[in-house]
Amino acid sequence: MSLPSVSTGESCAHSKLKQHVAPGSAPGAAGDRMPVLPLEEQHVDHKDGMTGKLRSLPALDPKRAVSRHFVLYLPPPALCSPALLEEFLERSEFIIQDLRWLLALPHDLFWCQVIYDESLQKCLDSFLSNCPRSYDPHPPFPPAVQQVQSELHRCVFLTFLRMSTHKESKDHHITPSVFGEIIYNNFLFDIPKLMDICVLFGKGNSGLLQKMIDNIFRHQPSYYQDLDDSVPTLLQVLSSILVVCGVQQDKDSVELQKLGEQNRSTPLDMPVEELQDAVLYLCDSTSTLWAFLDIFPASSETLKKHDFLNRLSCFYELCCPELEDAITKRTFEDKGLQSDLWRRLSHSRKKMLEIFHIILSKTCLQPILEHKAENIQPYVEDFLQVLTVLLPERRFLCDYDELFPVADDLNLLQQVSPSIDETRTTYILHGVQGAYADTRRPMTHPAPSLQISSVRTAEGAHANNYQNSHSLEPECSGATAGPYLSGVELDSLVSQIKDLLPDLGDGFILNCLEEYAYDPERVINNLLEENLTPRLQEMDRTLPRQEKLDPCPLVSSRSNVFADDEFDVFSRDVVDTSRIWKGRRKQETTAQLLADKSLISAQKERYSKYSMVTEELIMDGDYDDEYDDTYDGNQVGANDADSDDELISRRPFTIPQVLRSREEVAEDDQEDKEEAEEETIKNDHFVQDPAVLRERAEARRANFYARKGIRPDNSAALQGANRGQGQSRDTLQERRKKEANKGARANHNRRAMADRKRNKGMIPS
Repeated sequence: MSLPSVSTGESCAHSKLKQHVAPGSAPGAAGDRMPVLPLEEQHVDHKDGMTGKLRSLPALDPKRAVSRHFVLYLPPPALCSPALLEEFLERSEFIIQDLRWLLALPHDLFWCQVIYDESLQKCLDSFLSNCPRSYDPHPPFPPAVQQVQSELHRCVFLTFLRMSTHKESKDHHITPSVFGEIIYNNFLFDIPKLMDICVLFGKGNSGLLQKMIDNIFRHQPSYYQDLDDSVPTLLQVLSSILVVCGVQQDKDSVELQKLGEQNRSTPLDMPVEELQDAVLYLCDSTSTLWAFLDIFPASSETLKKHDFLNRLSCFYELCCPELEDAITKRTFEDKGLQSDLWRRLSHSRKKMLEIFHIILSKTCLQPILEHKAENIQPYVEDFLQVLTVLLPERRFLCDYDELFPVADDLNLLQQVSPSIDETRTTYILHGVQGAYADTRRPMTHPAPSLQISSVRTAEGAHANNYQNSHSLEPECSGATAGPYLSGVELDSLVSQIKDLLPDLGDGFILNCLEEYAYDPERVINNLLEENLTPRLQEMDRTLPRQEKLDPCPLVSSRSNVFADDEFDVFSRDVVDTSRIWKGRRKQETTAQLLADKSLISAQKERYSKYSMVTEELIMDGDYDDEYDDTYDGNQVGANDADSDDELISRRPFTIPQVLRSREEVAEDDQEDKEEAEEETIKNDHFVQDPAVLRERAEARRANFYARKGIRPDNSAALQGANRGQGQSRDTLQERRKKEANKGARANHNRRAMADRKRNKGMIPS
């Protein structure tokens, strides 16, 4: 796009320039031509309208501006009625004629009109504010409206482009420092205007816009401070959307709330108009900021300085699920409005992810990959820190990794900086995998790995990655179920889509879910945008659900102890129901129940095989009075060395002596000796002397305490003798130990603390 040709001052008789010639030079000679002064130093002869006299005025003077009223811009009408369309065409023609006249002015008169004509600035501001954006839905306009809108778009862009140029030729230029003061002090440009210019004219004019905005910031560094001051306003935009959605409370209007009172509305219960305003506000804000960052990525440093990345990811995690649930679960009378809100929300989510990527790449990755800094370690650390802080935002992390794989960036960093901490990179990759697992979503790319087989330059790889991610533009996906579902979960996904699109068949929806990894959000998004795969586009959208027969059903393939018995209803059709009852049989008395010996008879044959039950005992159940019970109390044969119980019993497990420690071997030897001593001193008495038994037990206990290092109980020594008889040395020693250590138990060291307070003068003695 080239600037329109502008005629010189000779074409205007009333604007003859007055050139200053240095003394001793001959003006008019081509070889001795002096350089033309900049515009702010030039003077012109101006004819006074009252007196008719000529007088010298600065080239930039309010009196040189022409009195011309520029009308305000209004967008094309939503209803294509003839009267509204005629009004729009007439108003647009006026603006186009005025802008063409402005662009045809000479350099000096153009700047006089731009600086001193307030109606021109209002006209340009109205176009920036009201012009439809590319993501705004609108009905198809007639060809005349489209042609006028395109010409108006072109004229406005050329006007801003000429306003941002300080040098049009060798003869028409402004000193760069003066140019910066002119555009800044007269508010020709500001941060909101630059953002609107980027979002309106960025498509197809990115090269010119980059030069234009870079020229503005280079010649007027004060715009960097304005950008820094505007970042809190951008953050306030995110906070206000959270307040509207009921996720965050407004700090400026905090009021006491009664218990059980609900004043805060959520997207599910707020009016449709408020929900629409919130989605439109979010879409416009994210699209405008992304366009500005895409054209002028140098502003990323300013945004990152205000912790914008963390705030953006938190906003995404809190707000997007609420708005998605509201759009998909609410009942809309206008299905077109529901489709438009879903499309705008998907567009906003994608722009937020791209904003995050632009800021992260510009501030961390590009200085590393382009070798702009000698010491890259701070940038590597900053990049790892941002990803580490991002790990708790599971939904945002999954969506970001689908668009811009984290593993690829870590691989590039490992190539550039071999000393990167592998523990942190592994932790980050595991966090990404955990985010997919927590949100029950399949990974759209292979599992991340830091092993790189091919050798390539980091700069080229990063450039290819970035181009591929922008050219493919994969869809944003939300937190849904995994790729393998059945039963109730699958029916839930089908019903979720049918609530929004009830005309679709269950079979068609199942094929769409299978195609998009069982992600209902991607299915709904692609259906609304008519962006289905060729296989789904050719499929009948009313296709019903087809039941699939299981080749190996669970009932016929079961195998357990009840299979093929007389009550197995799965293997036989006729079952004897007379043998099935609950509780006691009807018309059956207690005497009949006790007289029924069929169960005992049935067990006779089973136990007869083992010869373990006497027949008379089973059949009669009577007690034999002739039975001799003399030896029932004695364990006959219990102490035999070859007892059958000892032969069939399992030997206790013992640790091999090689694997045991010295202490365990010594304990076992001591126990063996004690058992041997006990066996040697055993007598054949039925009852041994209790005093001897107590003495042996005391000796064993003392020996055990000595081996374990346990102090025996000295309660007897502590108690001592009766009063007046004197105490032994052991008694006095034990009493002193008790007095000194009594705080270690229930008294909680009260005496020691009391002594400490008394020593410090806290307690009067």
